[in-house]
Amino acid sequence: MNSAVNVEIKRLPHGAGLALPAYATAGAAGMDVVSAEEVTIAPGARHAVATGLALAIPQGYEIQVRPRSGLALKHGITVPNTPGTIDSDYRGELKVILINLGTEPFAVQRGDRVAQLVLAPVVQAVWDEVAELDTTDRGEGGFGSTGGHAKL
Repeated sequence: MNSAVNVEIKRLPHGAGLALPAYATAGAAGMDVVSAEEVTIAPGARHAVATGLALAIPQGYEIQVRPRSGLALKHGITVPNTPGTIDSDYRGELKVILINLGTEPFAVQRGDRVAQLVLAPVVQAVWDEVAELDTTDRGEGGFGSTGGHAKL
């Protein structure tokens, strides 16, 4: 089944020579995106990493920016607003916000894979204000109300 959706992409001058986002395997959900800059992120620091790309995402879709699992596990590098959302009407440069939760400075080189991009459909909500909500078994039980990790 081919459910590919065309997404227009513009390479900015500082993105010249870099690979476009690409799926690493046939079954991959996310495309690896690379850095267009060199930067060192100190422990606890954040940086919006330039990719040198701008997108025109079709209406009815978003692109989610997600961390790379290897960077998260090995170095504590993640995307703090996971998943980040790129809206269909945004036309500026795609930047990836990275945070270093590790204990050592982390150097990002130009061309390094820094995140994954996932194209996803968007359904917009229409609010239907009511006086009362239906009841459920859970009710108003909030954080931790369904059991802690000890019950797993």
